[in-house]
Amino acid sequence: MSSHSASFVQIKFDDILFYEHCGGGSFGSVYRARWISQNKEVAVKKLLKIENEAEILSVLSHRNIIQFYGAIIEAPNYGIVTEYASGGSLYDYLSSDESEEMDMGQIMTWAMEIAKGMHYLHSEAPVKVIHRDLKSRNVVITADRVLKICDFGASRFLSHTTHMSLVGTFPWMAPEVIQSLPVSETCDTFSYGVVLWEMLTREIPFKGLEGLQVAWLVVEKNERLTIPSSCPASFAELMRKCWMAEAKDRPMFKQILSTLESMLDDSQLPQQCNSFLHSKAEWRYEIEATLERLKKLERDLSTKEQELKERERRLKMWERKLVEQSNAPLFLPVAKKISSKSFYESKMEESNSTQMSCQITSSSNGEVDGLSLQAMMKGFEDMFPLDIGRPVLHSGMKVNMQAKQNSSKSSCVREGHKINMTLGTGHLAWSDDSD
Repeated sequence: MSSHSASFVQIKFDDILFYEHCGGGSFGSVYRARWISQNKEVAVKKLLKIENEAEILSVLSHRNIIQFYGAIIEAPNYGIVTEYASGGSLYDYLSSDESEEMDMGQIMTWAMEIAKGMHYLHSEAPVKVIHRDLKSRNVVITADRVLKICDFGASRFLSHTTHMSLVGTFPWMAPEVIQSLPVSETCDTFSYGVVLWEMLTREIPFKGLEGLQVAWLVVEKNERLTIPSSCPASFAELMRKCWMAEAKDRPMFKQILSTLESMLDDSQLPQQCNSFLHSKAEWRYEIEATLERLKKLERDLSTKEQELKERERRLKMWERKLVEQSNAPLFLPVAKKISSKSFYESKMEESNSTQMSCQITSSSNGEVDGLSLQAMMKGFEDMFPLDIGRPVLHSGMKVNMQAKQNSSKSSCVREGHKINMTLGTGHLAWSDDSD
């Protein structure tokens, strides 16, 4: 670990006295502790290994960025040592009764402090840092009520942003971060808009929805948090700009700071904002109504997926039936093709699903009558309406049928596996036994 020696202070593990666990950061647990030799109260994030976070923190110095003291690099006791913020996280504060006393002045002060810290990271620090995991849990309150941005575990080395360990952060993530696409500074702008919404509403973003459901809603359905209709227009506009789908359309923090400055000059805003904050009972239902709508949207999707899974199960039964009857005398030849776009093995209805086709082909030297064809098609009756002689459209699938004679072989191609068989004359009835 000698490469670390020049860049930051190395703190001995036995020079730290650990107190209680006080939260989790990305990739580690955070503890309140005492740095014995310095007689200083500190926060220690225990890690499995020292990554970029220590390197990043060691070059940062700003009033609204957590102060870094050093790192413990004695295997297996790795850890990052920073100042301890006794006020806890902004998230915890906003869910406490104490937050009911918040007014426009408090919100503006804190909105400015977070924006200043982020502007420093993006534009003024010795090395540009994109945080990627800005959220109210990663903003802490010092004893003198100053906000500081912390937890840089996701900042530059995090590649799998949709890893399950980060599920809790989906409500704050920009669409491009959810999708693990390349990011720019404005992915932090998106997250900042969510933190601003939290301070104004004192609600939990997308409360009651699972992380992956939120990810789908934000990326695929372009859903956003509900801004109550009575929210002051300047705050509402700022949040909407922060949440633009295209990263390039979101403001940089320099612009956000400028916007906040102009809002401070608006003599009407404090009264409007405080009126909004104190009438939560009147507008809270708007947020709850949206959550109910989004939960229903997600439930409807799950129902659709179940239907598609059931169709795939029935297709498998049909294939098995063909195999079972393959020893019977040959009777009916048919050329048939089923193709489907969002069918069997479906994922979400709105995303591109796996394509699959089932195909039966045959050689022939004549035509066969409709009754024989109908007998053959009996096995499809649960899935397709029988309508001999013209293409059948059903749930987005097209079936073209041609009746032919003297068939000797048929083949079923499914998911790349080919089965050759002789087709029997029997009735291809469905059975209800499971796979």
